[in-house]
Amino acid sequence: MADRYATFTRTGPGRFLARRLGLPRPAVLHRWSPERPALEGPLLLLTAGDIPLPGLHEALTRTGLPPHSGPLGGRLPGAVVLDATGVATVTALADVHAVLHPVVRSIAPCGRVVILGAPLSPADHHQAAAQQALEGFVRSLGKELGRGRTVQLVRAPSARAAEATLRFLLSPKSAYVNGQVIDVDLDEDTAASARSLAGRTALVTGAARGIGAAVAEVLARDGAHVVVLDVPSAAPELGRVAARVEGTALPLDITADDAGERIAAALPDGLGVLVHNAGITRDRRFANMAADRWSSVVEVNLASVLRTTDFLLKSGTLCRGGRVVATASIAGIAGNAGQTNYAAAKAGVVGFVRSLAPRALAEYGVTVNAVAPGFIETRMTAAVPLFIRAAGRRMNSLGQGGLPVDVAEATAWLATGAVNGQVLRVCGQSLLGA
Repeated sequence: MADRYATFTRTGPGRFLARRLGLPRPAVLHRWSPERPALEGPLLLLTAGDIPLPGLHEALTRTGLPPHSGPLGGRLPGAVVLDATGVATVTALADVHAVLHPVVRSIAPCGRVVILGAPLSPADHHQAAAQQALEGFVRSLGKELGRGRTVQLVRAPSARAAEATLRFLLSPKSAYVNGQVIDVDLDEDTAASARSLAGRTALVTGAARGIGAAVAEVLARDGAHVVVLDVPSAAPELGRVAARVEGTALPLDITADDAGERIAAALPDGLGVLVHNAGITRDRRFANMAADRWSSVVEVNLASVLRTTDFLLKSGTLCRGGRVVATASIAGIAGNAGQTNYAAAKAGVVGFVRSLAPRALAEYGVTVNAVAPGFIETRMTAAVPLFIRAAGRRMNSLGQGGLPVDVAEATAWLATGAVNGQVLRVCGQSLLGA
C-alpha cells in the first residue's frame, strides 16, 4: 500500500507544512537499478588515529569508487570512509571529530558514511573502550544525518577481508540499512570462497510472494540458479516466480518431517545458498492466544529452520563454502505487543545463528547469518490497522517503510560476504531495539 504521507511531503504544500510543523520528510531512497547502479558523487577517504589500515585505498578502488583524500573540487561526496582502526585511546577519539566534523554537512543526499574500526582487544581495555565508543557514535550519527544518508561501523582485521562488506555498504543496495555494526571475522581465503553467486544453486523458502520472491529475483540477477519453495497451496504463484527467475519450483511444506530429505533429493548436485524466509504470523495478545496459534508460528518460523538446516548440513547437501541466511525480525530483538509467539520464534532464529555459526564454519565450511527486517511494505504489513501502520513507517531514522528488495539485497550480500554469526537489521535503524 502506498505511503501517502511520504508522497504528500514531496509536494510543494507538503514540504511547506512539514517544515512549519517540524514533521519528518522521508527522502526518496536511491536503490540499486541498472540505470543507477552506483552512488552519485566521489568517495572521500579520511583517517583518524596514527596508523592507517594497509591496503584500504586499493580495496576501495576495487569496489568501483576510487577514493579521494584531498579537495573534491566543489563536488559533494557520495560517500565518506573514515579509517578509525588506529584509534586506540580515548584521546585519539578527538581525531574522529576533527576529520569528520568539517565534511559531514556536505555529504550528498542518500550518501554513505562508513567508519572502519578494529576488533576490540581483550588485552588492552583502553583500545577496547575507544573502539566501542565508535559504536555509540555511529548509532547516534545515523539518527542525525537525514536526507536518506546512512552510517555504519565495520570492524575488520584487514582491508582485504572488509572488501565485500564495503562493496555492499558503499552502494545503493544498502539503502535501508542504517546505524549498524558489522564484524568481519573471516580470514581472506574463507572470505573469497563465495564472492560470486554465478553457477551456484540457491534455495529460498517462502518464495511465492513478498520478501521471498524478491530474494529469489535478486539472487537470480546476481547469477544463481534459484530453487523456490513454498507450500503446495501456493503452487500457482510459486510457478510464476520460478518462471520469472528462470529457476525451479519446489512445492513443499517446510514443516513436514521429511522436508530435509525431499529437498536433498531435489538437489542431487548440492546446494550453495540456503535462505530460510518462510514465515507466518498468528497475532493475539498472550492472554488470548490459543495453543495452536503459538505452536504453528513457532513450528514454521523456528523449528523448521533448525530441522532443515541440521539435515542439509549433516547430509552434505550444503556444500563447503556454502551460506545459510535466515530471516529474523526486529520483533525478535525488541518485542512487539500481540506477537509473543512470532517474537519468540524470531528471537530463536537469532540464537540459532549465534550458536551454529562458529561450529558450522569449523565443521562444514558453511557460514550462518541472518537478516532482521523492520517495517517492510508487504501484503502482511498492508493488513496492519491504518494508524499502527503509519506509526511503524515513521519509527526509524529514515522515516519510512522498507521494500522487499531491501531485505533481498542484504540477503544476497550475506550469501557472498565475509561475515559469520551476523544478524543484520534491515530496518532503516528502527528506533526500538536497534
